Amino acid sequence: MAVPIELVIFDCDGVLVDSERLGVRIDQQLLADLGWSLTETEIVHRFVGRSAAHFRAEIESHLGRTLPDDWEEPYLPLYAEAFERELEAVPGVISALDAISGPTCVASSGPHSKIRHTLGLTGLLPRFEGRIFSATEVAHGKPAPDLFLHAAERMGVPPERCAVVEDSRFGVAAARAAGMRAFGYSGGLTPPDWLEGDDTVVFDDMALLPGLLEAAGSGTDALGSSGSF
Repeated sequence: MAVPIELVIFDCDGVLVDSERLGVRIDQQLLADLGWSLTETEIVHRFVGRSAAHFRAEIESHLGRTLPDDWEEPYLPLYAEAFERELEAVPGVISALDAISGPTCVASSGPHSKIRHTLGLTGLLPRFEGRIFSATEVAHGKPAPDLFLHAAERMGVPPERCAVVEDSRFGVAAARAAGMRAFGYSGGLTPPDWLEGDDTVVFDDMALLPGLLEAAGSGTDALGSSGSF
């Protein structure tokens, strides 16, 4: 018997707002200036979906030194300017949200200030007001399940009745660890094979999401291993 989906939990960056391309571009410049040259693909593989604290810890480990408290300040205006000038909602996500009738929320690795700012820039903030959760609220960020379990608890929905929409390998791993059904969006920077796994549907077009959620909740999908659309 199919378990209905009673809550859809959305990641923010790369799922609701098309920020990953902008952020990775500046991350690449920041890292190069610090002496760590990485390709875009390497940055996506290492960092997309992880918290700012993890980003800093990885840099310090690689460089073998502690960064000053203000290490990122020279780059903050670059992120802000890029977002103000170029940030848009992920293609098709507004129509997808319109077609999803059940409860939704946001659970992101970013701090509340960033989540609210990017949702505000793209006009999505009113859709999630009061239902936004950050990794800063839990002990362990993705790929640990803490954030998604926290969001589900706050929303009053059992994990097995939740679906998570993610675009990073760490995010889908966190969803699976939480006992939730994962929907991996591969229309951004993350290759589809990085998202595949048990209880995971991989798709590359947000227009497909409402139908995939409906199918999963009615038991007409094939989630025994992994499906790609």
